[in-house]
Formats: sequence, structure tokens, C-alpha cells
Amino acid sequence: MSGMSRIVKTITNVAFPFVMIYGLYVIAHGHLTPGGGFQGGAVVASGLAMILVAYGSIWVVGKVKEKHLSVLESLGAIGFISLAFFGILLVYLYSSFEGTFFSNFLIGQDTIPIFNEIGKGLANINTAGIIPLMNFAVGLKVIAGLFVIVLVMAYSTRIKEGK
Repeated sequence: MSGMSRIVKTITNVAFPFVMIYGLYVIAHGHLTPGGGFQGGAVVASGLAMILVAYGSIWVVGKVKEKHLSVLESLGAIGFISLAFFGILLVYLYSSFEGTFFSNFLIGQDTIPIFNEIGKGLANINTAGIIPLMNFAVGLKVIAGLFVIVLVMAYSTRIKEGK
């Protein structure tokens, strides 16, 4: 896949930030609206695929390494599993807390008091417990996973064609 015309690249440069913002919005508001980590991650990966089509796989491989995407995907998986175990950890730290593996708990005054001071008068991030954090972990994993699949397929097609 070689780069496209200047018009396609310009349109991509204009549309790319909006696609990224929308994808992150879907991830961040997945506990309130339809969407979440997977859907928002797919939107962000589609925006990255748009860059891949507009600029070509050789240019993108020069900018983004497959190893870095693998690290990001692993960080998403580790973050998700760590949040799943966080409920068990809180049971041992606080005798009044009742939680299990993957338990959804509110981060409040009993756990981390500073969150209540930060969120006063705002739409508190802690109203959904750890679900938004899990959405971000899943989103990171989906973004890296889907984009590395598209990137490897585009790059290997380019090498196979001999261009």
C-alpha cells in the first residue's frame, strides 16, 4: 500500500483528530452510554487504519514499531487483570470492604479520600466504580491489537507485491 494523493492526506489530517477524540469519548463514557473499551478501541484503530491507507504502510512502519504496539497491548491486559485483582486486595486491606475478583466498587472516602475532593461539584468519575478504568484498559488492548493486525497485513502485502 503506497501513499495516496495530497487531497486524501489532507482530509486524513483533518479527520484524524476528530476520530481519535470520538473513540476516546466512547471509551470514557462506556459506563453511561452504549459503547465502552472495545467499541471505542475499534473506532481509534479505524482512525489509525485511515492513516495507514493515506500514508502507506512503509511510512507507518517507519513511525510505529510492532514491538511498541505489543507493549501497549500487554499494558492493557495487565491493567485489566490488575484492576480485577484490586477488589481482592481491598478485602485484605480494609476489613469493612466486601469484594471479590472483578468486583465493581466505588472509590470513595473510605478508600482514597482525595478523589472526593477532586470531584466536588463535577460529574464524579467515581460514580461508576472501576468500570471506566477497565474500559480504558480494554480500549488500550483493542487499539493496539487491531492496529497491529491491520499494520502487519498491509506491510506483508506490500512486501509480497515487491514494491
